[in-house]
Amino acid sequence: MTDGRYPMNNKLPAQRDLADEFGVSRDTVQRVLRELVSEGWIETRQGSGTKVIRNQRIDSPTSVKWPDRKVTLGRLIEQAFERREVTLDVFTLTAESLDAHIRVQAERIQVKEIAPKRIALRMLLPEESLDFPYLKPENPEYDQLLKARFLDIARRHTDSLRAVMRQLESEKLVPSVDFQIRRTKLLPTFKLYLVNQEEALFGLYGIYKRPIELDDGQEIMAMDVVGLGATLTHHVKDADQHSPGTEFVDDKQGWFDSAWELVSAPDEWPAERHGAGAPPR
Repeated sequence: MTDGRYPMNNKLPAQRDLADEFGVSRDTVQRVLRELVSEGWIETRQGSGTKVIRNQRIDSPTSVKWPDRKVTLGRLIEQAFERREVTLDVFTLTAESLDAHIRVQAERIQVKEIAPKRIALRMLLPEESLDFPYLKPENPEYDQLLKARFLDIARRHTDSLRAVMRQLESEKLVPSVDFQIRRTKLLPTFKLYLVNQEEALFGLYGIYKRPIELDDGQEIMAMDVVGLGATLTHHVKDADQHSPGTEFVDDKQGWFDSAWELVSAPDEWPAERHGAGAPPR
């Protein structure tokens, strides 16, 4: 939905077809659809199917590469991976969006559709011990349950990214792979993607209330943030060092580099999550 594959006001495929497409059970599809309903992405009506009612908007006010000023995160990462060298610097709450898009590019590499020679990915994530004010249930009794749910989602996607990058390196699909995660005490109020030090995606996390379904099926009302559907702006460097796009990208790259060097530490990646003896990089 964020990349327009399922556009606004269009219906999603039947649950059986979605289960086949993603290789999961019908129960998993039903749980995900309930989650998308609570996040405001879709609406389901008896007899009418499931309709998309929201998408992700990315405006590109300074780029001549996109005449309609509209881009998608998937297309930007796709273009980045079509080059010989790929560099991505990301500051985000979780790696959920990035994980999905990197997996798509890894599949393209495996079938030899693209062949980058070097991938350098740096992710700056919040320390897990931080108290997130917008990940709070109305009933404090569920505070730890909700925090555990968030950590489970975040760890799942960082571990997934590690596995993908390790596979690209171990199978020699990409000659040089440099993947690093660092943790910071900075609380993410925005997400930032820096692509090949030439393009930037930036957007604030919107905060809203919604019902969140726990693993046992119980729903709790809580404060959450718009992550996958956050409105982003896209900026591109050009030959003019004083142009709005160039200044925006350089400013955000400078911020990321300083945060990476001065206010972050390497991710510890506990052994119980990846198995004893497995290398963290």
